[in-house]
Amino acid sequence: MIALKLGVTANDVKNVIIWGNHSSTQYPDVNHVKVKLQGKEVGVYEALKDDNWLKGEFVTTVQQRGAAVIKARKLSSAMSAAKAICDHVRDIWFGTPEGEFVSMGVISDGNSYGVPDDLLYSFPVVIKNKTWKFVEGLPINDFSREKMDLTAKELTEEKETAFEFLSSA
Repeated sequence: MIALKLGVTANDVKNVIIWGNHSSTQYPDVNHVKVKLQGKEVGVYEALKDDNWLKGEFVTTVQQRGAAVIKARKLSSAMSAAKAICDHVRDIWFGTPEGEFVSMGVISDGNSYGVPDDLLYSFPVVIKNKTWKFVEGLPINDFSREKMDLTAKELTEEKETAFEFLSSA
């Protein structure tokens, strides 16, 4: 979406973060995005000059993309999931380029972003020698914190529901 809006290729946009659950609470964070424009790397806010779109329509569209795929195809979004799996395998196998990271659903234990332990939560990670590790030290603003906490709350509730179901079975 960002590449289309700027008229560049998707390869010219890097370090978009998807925080949290694979649901309508996932949070696409663009605060650390770099865009290559006319040979120069700039932040996405500087490149687009449209904060309202980045915090509004962009976030909502990404959060609803799974439902939109299902509605448009009248079928499951399995091909999107398959593509994501292929991307993850590629990233694990080849690693992430220096200065770049990817988002991946991983166990939250030991993260520095205040996400509770024992959740499968999407974080920014770097991968080297087929091993992932959290990207550390990214500043989190209040807008992002609120979105990240909301998706963590949803995952915590889903985990509790699953444990309740399993313990009663």
